[in-house]
Amino acid sequence: MKILLATHWLVPHVGGVWNFMQQLGQRLELLGHEVDMLGNSPDYSKIHIVNKGISLSKEALLPMFEAKLNAQAATGMNQHFVIKHYELERYCMELAAAYFGLETYDIIHTQDSFSTRSLSRVKPRRTPLVSHVHGSIAREMMDHFRNHPEKGVTEGSPAWRYFPALEYHAAMASDLTIAANQWSKNLLMTECGVPDHRITVFQYGLDPASFDAKYHQGTQLRRPAGKKVIICPARLVYLKGVHILLDALAILKQMRSDWVCWIVGDGEMRGALEQQTVRASLQYDVFFLGEQNNVPGLLSQADIFVHTCIQDNQPFSVMEAQMAGLPSVVTTAGGLPEMVTHGRTGLISPVDNIYSTAEHLRVLLEKDDYRAFLGLNAQRYAREHWSMDLMVERILNVYYGAIAQKSSM
Repeated sequence: MKILLATHWLVPHVGGVWNFMQQLGQRLELLGHEVDMLGNSPDYSKIHIVNKGISLSKEALLPMFEAKLNAQAATGMNQHFVIKHYELERYCMELAAAYFGLETYDIIHTQDSFSTRSLSRVKPRRTPLVSHVHGSIAREMMDHFRNHPEKGVTEGSPAWRYFPALEYHAAMASDLTIAANQWSKNLLMTECGVPDHRITVFQYGLDPASFDAKYHQGTQLRRPAGKKVIICPARLVYLKGVHILLDALAILKQMRSDWVCWIVGDGEMRGALEQQTVRASLQYDVFFLGEQNNVPGLLSQADIFVHTCIQDNQPFSVMEAQMAGLPSVVTTAGGLPEMVTHGRTGLISPVDNIYSTAEHLRVLLEKDDYRAFLGLNAQRYAREHWSMDLMVERILNVYYGAIAQKSSM
């Protein structure tokens, strides 16, 4: 088969959707399929098929869209600058995809609601389109607006309603939507109105050979003498809750000092988080490592994994921590309770509960046997559950089913 993997998000990019696309694409190619990768360039200046070096600049498209989609011609789109921004982005992807040509693909597999909506409007009618949701765009945007009142988006406003509507129309435009967990499916059904039969659920996979190679490669970074390492790989954005972790660590420091915390990742909140660290007198305990190419290597030096997110889907960071045999301290956000069993493979705190998180970290620092017990259980679970072979088998079954359905039309 010739397969197009497409996303509205940046490609290439560190972590997240790009990580998923790379692993899936590599495995599909090993099975003899041809795979292309379409998305936004890292600077958002163009749409490109990254593996072929084909691109179309948005600068060449936007003036035309601005002229044709003015307030008189496109009233709904111009209700709010947020709607206008995302609609223009969507139109750029549509026109770029039409320009590149979609006729040669046996199947199109999109990785978010924006790209699903875009490609559904320009693909050949008989080409199957499978969509994958890696979280809830509607939920993320609602949380974003609540924390940025200066955007002027309140509950019930057009921009607030735009994102659930987008997710509904994207799901209805694809032949089938794949969700990684029941939490994600439930949101599509209850908050966006997508019918049950249009969604299937199965978890991600992780290539153990690739992970093990990086893990055993290790890192030049070494833990300080007499300290255990708490590790938090996360983008430094509000929804990842690193500010909550820092508050919990300030409490933990009052209990014990035999630890350091490595925060792996970068993002718009880095400066604010570094300032928060200084205010809490944690600058000798918490270290911001920035983006790293070998997170498994860092996990080989760590003792405890922590993820205090406000919302997340099925993060690869948790899967990798479990593969590394680390106990996880996570929150009840999103799909995390479907990944971690409290008291068996890790410990779960309510979202934004810094006291519970601090106490869980204290327990794992203090009780070596319990920490090892949770870590061993987590590793056994990961090796059995996060099967890349099973995920690819299920995805191929979805592909073949969609192709057969289109062929019979």
